[in-house]
Amino acid sequence: MRKSYYILSFVFCSLFLVQTQAQPRLRNPEYWIGAHGGVSASSVIFVPTQPYMTPITDACVLGGNGGLAFRYAGHKYCAFQIELNYQHRGWATNNAGEKTIHSLHYFEVPIFMNLNFGNDICRWIFNLGPQLGYCVSDETQSIDKPFDWGLAAGTGFYVRTKYAGVYELEVRFDYSFGGVFGTSVTDPLSMASPIDLSLNLGWYFPIVKDDQAKMERMREKARKKKAKEAEKQQKELEREYQIY
Repeated sequence: MRKSYYILSFVFCSLFLVQTQAQPRLRNPEYWIGAHGGVSASSVIFVPTQPYMTPITDACVLGGNGGLAFRYAGHKYCAFQIELNYQHRGWATNNAGEKTIHSLHYFEVPIFMNLNFGNDICRWIFNLGPQLGYCVSDETQSIDKPFDWGLAAGTGFYVRTKYAGVYELEVRFDYSFGGVFGTSVTDPLSMASPIDLSLNLGWYFPIVKDDQAKMERMREKARKKKAKEAEKQQKELEREYQIY
């Protein structure tokens, strides 16, 4: 079953990369940095199922997340995005009304290919890519494996303003292949994969490179010079007509 997840993830990522190569390139690439944060609901999928974790609503842990992001757009409808995030994860057990929360605190680095569709003001977005993480705090000393890796996908929309950057709303789902416990043939568990669903609000603003700004100033100077020359020629023609 685990191999099927790997194969499916590889196929999705390959199709995603192929799609990006067909996008028209931008004459001047865009560079963005930003911050985002939100709320999340997380749990861990155990196989075999562990006691006191049903229904799924009792096994979920509510938490928060936040981080920084860098986005590079070299194509019209496609971008590359890397993030550094904090994520509160975990799972809960409920034994006869006594609820125990296993809280885990991660630092994560997702690497996304970002597809976006729409006009220059409002666009629908879709993110897909791998994610690496490390558990920096285990409040109940519950897990054996702090290192985590998996696949993340998100969708939502953004609104681009003229002077205040880009505002983005995204729903994101993370699935871990790494697991919080050992899952080899000698271990009692065959799966111990964290999952979480989050709702995030982000804000991004552009970074203008010096050479691009210089080129824009040169273009503006050339346009003004051309307009002055045209105005001068127009005045000379009017003067000639007045003489005749």
